[in-house]
Amino acid sequence: MAQVNYVSVEGLSKSYGIKTLFEDLSFGINEGQKIALIAQNGTGKTTLLRILAGQEKADKGTVAFRKELTVGILEQEPNIDPKLSVEEAMFQTNDERLTVVRKYKKAILEEDEAEKMQALMEEMDRLNAWDIEAKVAQVLSHLKLENLDQKVETLSGGQKRRLALAQLLISAPDLMILDEPTNHLDLQMIKWLENYLSSDNITLFLVTHDRYFLDNVCNEILELEGSELHKYKGNYSYFLEKQADRKANEQAVVSKAKNLMRKELDWMRRQPKARGTKSKARIDAFHDLKSTASRKLDDKQVDLEIKSERLGSKIVELHKVSKSFPKLKIINQFTYQMKKGERIGLVGPNGVGKSTLLNMIIGKEEPDAGKVVIGETVQFGYYSQKGLQLNDDMRVIDLVKDKAEVIPLAKGRKITASQLLERFLFDKEKQWHYVSTLSGGEKKRLLLCTLLMENPNFLILDEPTNDLDIVTIQVLEDFLQQFQGCLLIVSHDRFFMDKTIDQLWLMEGDGEMRTFPGNYSDYLDHQEVEKAAKKEAQKVKEVKTNKPVQTDKVKLSYNDKKDWQNIPKELEKLEAKKIQIESRFTSEDLDQDQIQELSAQLQEILDEIEMKELRWLEIDEKMQAQ
Repeated sequence: MAQVNYVSVEGLSKSYGIKTLFEDLSFGINEGQKIALIAQNGTGKTTLLRILAGQEKADKGTVAFRKELTVGILEQEPNIDPKLSVEEAMFQTNDERLTVVRKYKKAILEEDEAEKMQALMEEMDRLNAWDIEAKVAQVLSHLKLENLDQKVETLSGGQKRRLALAQLLISAPDLMILDEPTNHLDLQMIKWLENYLSSDNITLFLVTHDRYFLDNVCNEILELEGSELHKYKGNYSYFLEKQADRKANEQAVVSKAKNLMRKELDWMRRQPKARGTKSKARIDAFHDLKSTASRKLDDKQVDLEIKSERLGSKIVELHKVSKSFPKLKIINQFTYQMKKGERIGLVGPNGVGKSTLLNMIIGKEEPDAGKVVIGETVQFGYYSQKGLQLNDDMRVIDLVKDKAEVIPLAKGRKITASQLLERFLFDKEKQWHYVSTLSGGEKKRLLLCTLLMENPNFLILDEPTNDLDIVTIQVLEDFLQQFQGCLLIVSHDRFFMDKTIDQLWLMEGDGEMRTFPGNYSDYLDHQEVEKAAKKEAQKVKEVKTNKPVQTDKVKLSYNDKKDWQNIPKELEKLEAKKIQIESRFTSEDLDQDQIQELSAQLQEILDEIEMKELRWLEIDEKMQAQ
């Protein structure tokens, strides 16, 4: 069955002044597609989304929409009337269903006449709007916006963005346009949103740096590289594979063209003045070949190789640290001594107090009880979502030179401020731009640059990937994997966490905090194993509880009685061992010998479980026969 076309984009171009964001873009969006746009910061991703949503005009090209198509956009800075309550904001849309629900609720409160009530009820029937209020409550609950009377003006930036997301999901337009939908969502919210958006009847066009989200939700990737748009019919894993193939092919084409050009150049130099038709054709072909051979492939990368000071034996120690606010207990009697090279991810729901804990570590906040001891050699580099300010009136190069004209690298090498900026993808022209002209992602990249210039040996990063493009995030990951100091990272980017940390601090609310040895995916696997073990244990317990109690009349041997009491406990232990071994098969580090050894151990346990279950049934039959 042919897909219904929602949007057709032809020859789209957009510039600001002398800067061309994109040129001659063409693509389509069909019903049910979930398309992600991948491009570097500053290439106009947000501008393209706004053009698709009808909020901005292109310089050239057309955007044709299917008749009566409804389009909704989630922007990074949502515009919601600050005087409304959360509930009022949810019903302040053009959606007919929400409008009639609002009228119906108002009519009930004002005890309107029966005739008007009947008309509203019939309208509710016509629009299938009876369940919309329950859906509103469900979405707000998952996005942790449960105080419906709270005024929008009192919400934090993250809460406003979640409210805008809730508005969009409830209004359910034919096409949803999402600009970084996972920003300001905690890990539970992101997982819920993935499941919600994976529905077949939802059509998406989005920009996100969350690679697990891309992999789990999207079925097509558009990559904007330079002025070319590359299309990949698959999720993020498929995109990575085909992108690598494309780049390898491009490299081969350029190399071949260079070899041919050497021969053609020799021919051109020996060319007689009198040129015939064949010679002219060959000359034209030479110029085409020259264009291909001199093409520069975009392999620029951010190089973050910055020198860091040596750490001593004492780093960060937390001794029975506690912290509370009137209605929120952050941490209670937490003790931890950090060692060299530790890479910790701090995980917990929004509002649990992660930033407060970070501020206590760097000395910006005092604990209520206990103490935080910092080693003398520790030099923090703190990247925070709040408090990082750049002077918009300065040029990029001047901002960096204010920190240092020359920056030390590892192994005694040095580079200039301009060279450092080039490594952060700020070319010489961009370095002379004012900070105010940079995109949100470019400003974040510049902030990271200035932070690392201070040569920290202990990095504390609070949501460092927000607003960064995937290319920059990948190179930041590479740097952090090689970083010799300590790391403490707060991030809702699961992919980023998996690649950069090897243990977790879990803030579970009400002051509860515990540690876990592994990355975030390891933790999720562990949770599944724990759930399965508890489920199996409960089954065994129920079997034991539901069996008839042994009485004096039942004639069983001593061994029967002994086995009747012991087998359920033994089965519980065996099931736990089985689950533990099965979980080890998920490790990518296993070699063939280890896999065979684990398989043999698993089979032994399965055989033993079967034997004990048969023995237990045998005793049970004896008891039933009495």
